[in-house]
Amino acid sequence: MKIFRYIILSFFVLMGCIPVSAQKRSAEAELKLQKALEAAKVPLTIQEKLLYEMRANPENFIKAITTITSQDHYLWRLVDKHHALDTEYEPSDLVTLTSGSYLLNRSGLQLRKSASLALNSMAQAAKVDGVTLVVSSCYRSYQYQKQVYERNVKTMGQAAADRESAKPGHSQHQLGLAVDFGSIDDSFAKTAQSRWLEQNAWRYGWSLSYPENMESVTGYRWESWHYRFVGVELSLFIRTYFENIQQYALAFLHYYTAE
Repeated sequence: MKIFRYIILSFFVLMGCIPVSAQKRSAEAELKLQKALEAAKVPLTIQEKLLYEMRANPENFIKAITTITSQDHYLWRLVDKHHALDTEYEPSDLVTLTSGSYLLNRSGLQLRKSASLALNSMAQAAKVDGVTLVVSSCYRSYQYQKQVYERNVKTMGQAAADRESAKPGHSQHQLGLAVDFGSIDDSFAKTAQSRWLEQNAWRYGWSLSYPENMESVTGYRWESWHYRFVGVELSLFIRTYFENIQQYALAFLHYYTAE
């Protein structure tokens, strides 16, 4: 009888430990999330929303992050004014684009294979809706971006150039995942291309990098024509949890995975 009571007592002690352990894991995950959000300078309104999601269903939320971060690192790599790519970085799977479902502004434009396939799918969908996408700029090497930046400094001055273009190593174009569409100026925002992309690009894994009125966050003025391929999972994640602001999501993932 004593042995039986001991077994029963041990069972309830162990059962009592399970919730405590789960609570500890949940608390640790929440703390990690909060630290990353604060480091990424994500607004409190978004932080509160994400913390709510974590508390409501921590396993699903962490699974969503894990799904994204287990993919190609460069899809979610933070590249901005404070985080640079290596001087010699060049994607190994660049492909040269050819006109078909979309038009090319010039020959020789390149993208990574995954971005090229996604661009083609997106352009085909746009065409069904009566919109033809025009691709004007894609992959740029470190040296090419250096030329672009130095030319802009010479013609615009340092301050204006820093709002318009990235210093070499700090350009998303070096990833081989970014596309500038159409005219590459403010008039693009009023076109059918721009309106279609605003509504649909995320469905194909594309995200607007530099939204309007977000220069203090992104470091660059509004570029309605500049989209980056991040993959469907991440584009949905950005849209769902980060108010469609790519910079917040990429900065969050950068700090979340740094620990």
